[in-house]
Amino acid sequence: MNLTKSAALLERACKIIPGGVNSPVRAFRGVGGTPPFIVRGEGSRIFDADGNSYIDYVCSWGPLLLGHRNPAVIEALRSVLETGTSFGAPTEREIDLAEMIRAAMPSMEMVRLVNSGTEATMSALRLARGFTGRDLSIKFEGCYHGHVDSLLVKAGSGLATLGIPDTAGVPAAFADTTIALPFNSIPALEEAFRSRGSQIASVIVEPVAGNMGCIPPASGFLEAMRELCTRHGAVLIFDEVMTGFRVAHGGAQQLFGIRPDLTTIGKVIGGGLPIAAYGGRKDIMSKIAPSGPVYQAGTLSGNPLAVSAGIAMLRQLAANPGIYAALETRAAQLCANPPAGITVNRVGSMFTFFFTDLPVTDYETAKRSDTARFAKFFHHMLESGVYLAPSQFEAGFVSTAHTEDDIRHTVAAAAAFFTRV
Repeated sequence: MNLTKSAALLERACKIIPGGVNSPVRAFRGVGGTPPFIVRGEGSRIFDADGNSYIDYVCSWGPLLLGHRNPAVIEALRSVLETGTSFGAPTEREIDLAEMIRAAMPSMEMVRLVNSGTEATMSALRLARGFTGRDLSIKFEGCYHGHVDSLLVKAGSGLATLGIPDTAGVPAAFADTTIALPFNSIPALEEAFRSRGSQIASVIVEPVAGNMGCIPPASGFLEAMRELCTRHGAVLIFDEVMTGFRVAHGGAQQLFGIRPDLTTIGKVIGGGLPIAAYGGRKDIMSKIAPSGPVYQAGTLSGNPLAVSAGIAMLRQLAANPGIYAALETRAAQLCANPPAGITVNRVGSMFTFFFTDLPVTDYETAKRSDTARFAKFFHHMLESGVYLAPSQFEAGFVSTAHTEDDIRHTVAAAAAFFTRV
């Protein structure tokens, strides 16, 4: 595969951007080689600077449920350019988007728009502390909630991929406010509440883990979490930055029938543009300034571009409930009949091929994967015109733009790898 132009761009980027990239996993350090520099996307495909075309299963890390350059989203962006891109003042569109989010996720009785998933989780955590008057938070090993100081403890995503320390640059006092527990362990959760329940402000969880690879919740895990938070007066936060509108129209909370106190959601509510939100119970959200004493602000929060694109996206999802059945069908076809030595985890249109023959249920079992073999698989697929996440510890995604031919090509390319090795 010719990546001459991408290699030149990487060399140029490394002189001015740390590692040559603006987000660590993009650097391909977990798989080696040169990352293709992307110039455009269309439907299910992305195209690089060297003219190579790839079937894209990263989908901007999840939010592009309808594929690249969805016509309704593009038209919404064109129209808003006629009126302005940022005002730093209220607009009616912000209300429209918030109402659409609440209609899909009734637990989000009030909504605050922000600019990134990290900002959403950081704000939700601060709000939980302000609401409860407590300092401690529980998170789960391998779950990544953005680069918030206190949430980098035993995080997944790029930290797992690169094998770097999870507390470098984080003051010990911040890390000490976080209790990290094994994902899917009800006994560990019960013990934490038994010993420190009166100090715990919140529990934050990816209801379907996606940042140590796709790992579904074990039976009873989310239910136990809900019951313990209610009993001890802690705030249950679902980080649905990845699962919101992805695994179901109402997110993982709809899929599993659990009502969190607060929820964070990400770029899907902007049609892929930079935006996020947090929201939840009215009595908790009313503590946010200017209604209450917990401060959070942002000049670009609710900017017209992202909000208009998000409205176009969410309108399509609400009007076409069959989208989720179509996504389920395509993802099931992609993940059917894995070869020996491979464990496939899938929830809806999220999936991961783990290079281990053991069940993957938490961070420790995910880390048993053969990352060297995954890297060889990744490059084989890339050369076959299939773009997967460049890390064993990330989820993949299917969009409605993926065709049966795309799936067949991907399955055949994967089969060729396992046949030759």
